[in-house]
Amino acid sequence: MAEKKATAAPMETADVIEKAKGFWAKYSKLIIMAGSVVIVLIGGWLIYKYMFRLPKEKEASEKVFAAEKLFGKMAGESSFGKDTVNMVLNGDKAAGVTGLLKIISSYGSTPAGNRAEYMVGACYLQLKQFDKAIKHLKEFDGNGANQIQSKAYIMLGHAYAEQKNTDEALSYYKKAASVAEGDEGMASEALFMAGRYAEATGKTKDAIELFQKLSDTYPASQHVKSGDAEKYLARLGVTK
Repeated sequence: MAEKKATAAPMETADVIEKAKGFWAKYSKLIIMAGSVVIVLIGGWLIYKYMFRLPKEKEASEKVFAAEKLFGKMAGESSFGKDTVNMVLNGDKAAGVTGLLKIISSYGSTPAGNRAEYMVGACYLQLKQFDKAIKHLKEFDGNGANQIQSKAYIMLGHAYAEQKNTDEALSYYKKAASVAEGDEGMASEALFMAGRYAEATGKTKDAIELFQKLSDTYPASQHVKSGDAEKYLARLGVTK
């Protein structure tokens, strides 16, 4: 049993903000890259499932293809500029790309429109337009695809964290872990991220609970086997 010996002293607001700086930049690229792979896979599954039930989906899928492909390529590169992101969002007639915002406007009720919400949210997060990122990511529905829903929640956490809304940010990091609980790798990563965020923003009680849950629920995960979870618990005053 873990025993609480002491809790960390509350941090000043300025210290909290300084400590959290750069943490989200470390994860943002990873989330977009990993999310792009999953969203393409989901796209194929949804096309197969709904192609004949929703004739409009065929048209939507044809129009979204170029932007979706560009999004996947963009996410796989080491760096990309605003021009590329803007092309994904707004399209380029000469390049044969229909922008994702147009897809949402014209085909928002289709699975392709739903996928576009996720990608648009990721793009706005990259552009640091956090209100817009939040709006579109909240419109996205994973429809039971828990991996991609978890990533959407993580990006929502990032957006709220950048706005210094620590309560909402932590809430979405927790949701990311909860919705992915059947996937040890993803759930343990989300719990570790949530714990680190809670610790970095002075939410000591939450941090202890999250790292303890990580240790108890996913003992074979990388962050537990490596000793990272135990290290953070010790920093928070919890020892075995």
